[in-house]
This record gives sequence, structure tokens and C-alpha cells, in this order.
Amino acid sequence: MINARVADIFRAIAELLEIRGGNPFRIRAYGRAADRIAAMQEDVGPYAAQGRLEELEGIGKDLAAKIEEIIATGSCRHYEDLKKIIPRGVVDMLAVPGIGPKTAKLFYDELDIRSVAALRRAARRGRLAGLPGVRQKTVENVLKGIELVEKGRQRMDIETARQVAGAVVGELKNLKSVKDIEPAGSLRRGRETVRDIDILAASFKPAQVMEAFVALPFVKRVSAHGATKSSVLTKDDIQVDLRVLAPSAFGAALLYFTGSKDHNIKLRQLAIRKKLRINEYGVFDKKERCLASRSEAEIYARLGMDFIPPELREDKGEIEAARRHRLPRLVTLKDIRGDFHAHTNYSDGRNTPEEMATAARRLGYDYLCLTDHSVSLRVARGLDKERLKKKRAHIDKLNGRLKGLRLLFATEAEIDADGRMDYPVDILRTFDVVVAAVHSGFKQSRAHLTRRIVRACRNPDVHIIAHPTGRQWPARPSYEVDFDEIFKAAAATNTALEINGHPMRMDLGDIPARAAKEAGVRLAIGTDAHDAAHLDYMRFGVGLARRAWLEKKDLLNTLSLEKLLKVIKK
Repeated sequence: MINARVADIFRAIAELLEIRGGNPFRIRAYGRAADRIAAMQEDVGPYAAQGRLEELEGIGKDLAAKIEEIIATGSCRHYEDLKKIIPRGVVDMLAVPGIGPKTAKLFYDELDIRSVAALRRAARRGRLAGLPGVRQKTVENVLKGIELVEKGRQRMDIETARQVAGAVVGELKNLKSVKDIEPAGSLRRGRETVRDIDILAASFKPAQVMEAFVALPFVKRVSAHGATKSSVLTKDDIQVDLRVLAPSAFGAALLYFTGSKDHNIKLRQLAIRKKLRINEYGVFDKKERCLASRSEAEIYARLGMDFIPPELREDKGEIEAARRHRLPRLVTLKDIRGDFHAHTNYSDGRNTPEEMATAARRLGYDYLCLTDHSVSLRVARGLDKERLKKKRAHIDKLNGRLKGLRLLFATEAEIDADGRMDYPVDILRTFDVVVAAVHSGFKQSRAHLTRRIVRACRNPDVHIIAHPTGRQWPARPSYEVDFDEIFKAAAATNTALEINGHPMRMDLGDIPARAAKEAGVRLAIGTDAHDAAHLDYMRFGVGLARRAWLEKKDLLNTLSLEKLLKVIKK
């Protein structure tokens, strides 16, 4: 939780400085430090306690001092001083797609708009039109953007949810009275976004567990405090519910509160046909004798089926498959041999190829594709011919001394408005792997966007289509495409479609990814890492693949390097 707090404050400082027109290098330093700390798997607290903060990349003496202050007080003076100058509501406007610091400052300076709500009122009343650079289309986009932001605030991304749940579980599992503890609900099922967090604990002393829960340091408000269930709101306004069960009923409760609702309904219907009753306490016969309750596997077996992994529990055929012993052998994180989508500081990544290689070796990978952006994406420092040569020489030199890992010379090439690549053929054929992506023209028609992607699939030098629907939660919904046409083209040309594991993308989603598998399309997980720590997003990609019923054989990531290079050739 402290990592998230430090990251949030640093991002807020960067935004406030940008609105004020501060030093751009200083602004970037805060932004990069925020991303670095948010992506860390370990707690930043011990680094501070041991005086080792400056060992972290991008953390100098000044930022280290601010981290120590945030850990000690929950905030820092610099942040509080900036907030007195610029209202928080002005910063909130930056979350609206299309509104940058200059536009937010314009609305504040000219119209004294201090919140997103005030911005919406001004837009509806026609007050924005006429300001410098603001046209009627701008006003319409502002209103659409506000709607997207408000929908996004109703849910959180999976990474945030896991961090919060992990902090709660990490604190409570150390209690001697806690025999078992697990997150439940949509988080356990691996949904892309989560509304609130459900946690179950097994204990013979529920009151002791509840007292510890409501007293956690990151709790802002206790909404309910009962003998076996309590609800709190964290300092980041995230609701967390805790239920404490007897150890003998923990499996039944975990099954029930994991859901989904439709899955549970189907289980109840099956139990009734077997003249049984199932609830959060177990499976019972007509005489109210408990037949199974301690574990989920025991309960599924009592109902005559195989254990169903949480990711499949959506009533999408998993119960029928489990009864016929036909469930897929889902891919696991241990099956992954490499990552197909990672950026370095040659384009818009934060780490050198050496640093990315070190992180990939830590994960036990055989290969890592360094897919820096192509020449036309200037905003991301896309590589021209000369910089490509420099990067190629750098990678070749590294591969000469790396053991057990191969860095693949790759690109995230632009799919232009007509579906062509922005590199010529002679350059495309120098890459080990070409990942093609749409980064513009999101408002084109369904037919046009489909044609662009289909044409990219038919390009013999393209191996993978990245984030195929352009989703970027919560700011940008998926654009519309004809999946049947894309799947047909991808299968015919041996082009893989990406499952992007970045928590703000998660694209392809589970439903189209499963349909792609059924259409004979190969899939590839990429983390879209812009920081070495982001390579850990693979766990989200694998979770999504599991929700899509994918097995080891369905993913390029599970192939050895030798077999991969043979398979992707068209």
C-alpha cells in the first residue's frame, strides 16, 4: 500500500507542476519515479528503513527524502503546498481524455472551473466554445470523456485490486488465529476490472481477526464492523469486505463468494437435480447432513465433476465440460518461455536493453522481444534507419555475452491508415519479430479498421498484431472491428493476435481470445512493458489467457526459441 501512496503523490506532484508550467525535467523525474515505485513487487518501506532508496533507479537524494516523509506522515510538504495553489479538481480534469495541463489551466484561468462536475456544466451550457482552440467538436469530446472517466471510477484495474488485496492479506495472514485467507470475487476470477474487494479468512477467533482488519493503517473509514463481516474504505476510497468463516466451511465459502453469480446458479440447479442443497456453508442432503465443505475440490467432486479453476467460473460451458471431464489444461505462468512486447529507452521505454535482459533472466525466460516503436510514431521516439542500426548492433553485442537468454531484434510497427507498415520491406525483413499495431484513426468505421488489420495480417513480414482492439482502460474503449474477418485472415496467414497483459489494456479480452482459439488462430501474450518491472505483468496476461480457456499449445510464448523462430515464419 505504501508503494501505491508514494506513486500517487508523485504523479499528483508531476501533474500540479505541469499545470503551473514547471521544469519539464523535474516533471518527468516525478512521473518516472511514480511508475517505477508503482511497478515494484517488493515494499519500498524496507529500502527507506535501510537507507537504500537511492539504489532504486531514478531516485535521487531529494526524491528519497520525500519518500521517507510520505512513509512517516502519509504525505509531504511539497505536495501539500502545491495543492494550496491549484485546486485538486483542476488536476482531476486531466483524467478526462483529451484534456492536458494547458487545457485544464485554460478552463481554470478563464472560467474558474475547479472540478469535473463544473466542467460538465460549463460544456452543457455552451461556455467552453469560443475559448482559444476550443471548437464544438472539442466540447462534444469533453462530455464523452467525462462519461468514460465516471464509468472508470466505478471500477479499478486488476493491478490496483491485487495490490490492495495483497496488502490486506499480507497483514492478516501473520495472525496466529488466521488458518487460511484468500481474495474472492471477480479479482480471484481474474476479471480485467474489479468493483470492490472481497476477502475470506478461516479462523476460530473471528472477533480478533475483525479487530485487526478495521485497525489496518491504510483504513480511512469503517463502514461496518460485525462479528463475522466488516467493510472498510481505504485511504484511496477502495471498499474492502472481509468475512471470517470456521475452517471447516472455508472451501464452501470460497466457492460461493468467488462466483460468478451465473456459475453459482448453475451449481445450485445441478445440486437440486441430485436432491442436494448447496450454499456458502457446504453441500447438504435432505437430512441436512453436510457432505462437503472444507475444500472447493471436495464440493465439485460431490456434485460429480472435476475441479473448475476460478478463471473459468462464468457459466460459459465450464460446468458441462467438468461433468464430462473435458476441461482444458489451462496455461500457467510456469509454461511461459518469453515475452513478445517490451520497450527500451531506444524509444519510449525507461530501461536499457541490458536492464530489460536482467529482468527477463530473473523471470527465467529463454527470449525477450525488444519491440521499440517504429519511425512514424514520433511522440514515442520511433526509430529511424540509423537508430535501428545502432540498436541492432547493441543487441547483437549483448547476445554475444548473454547466457540462457536471447534478445530478439523486434519492432512495434505502425499500421497506417491503409493497413501498410511504416517501414519498407528491406527494413522489416531485418527483424526477428515484427509486431504490428494501430495507434491512430480509432474513430474510423468498423469496416475500415477491419481492413487495416486484415491487410497487416496479409503482410508476409508481420508476425503478431498488438492490442487488436485499441482498448486503454478507462480512457478509451475498444474500437469496433469484424472479428470473424480478422480471425479468418490471421488463421490463413499464420499471424498471431496479441493478448496484451498491461493492466490498462488487457486486449484481446477473454471472449474474443477464446473465439480466436476456436477459429484456429495462434495467440501471443505481450506485457507492453515500458519499464523492466512491467515484465511482471505477464501474470495478468496469463490470467486473461486462462479465462479464454487457452492451453499451452495455443500460445507462442510456450515454445522454445528454436521452435518459435520456425513457427512464426510465413
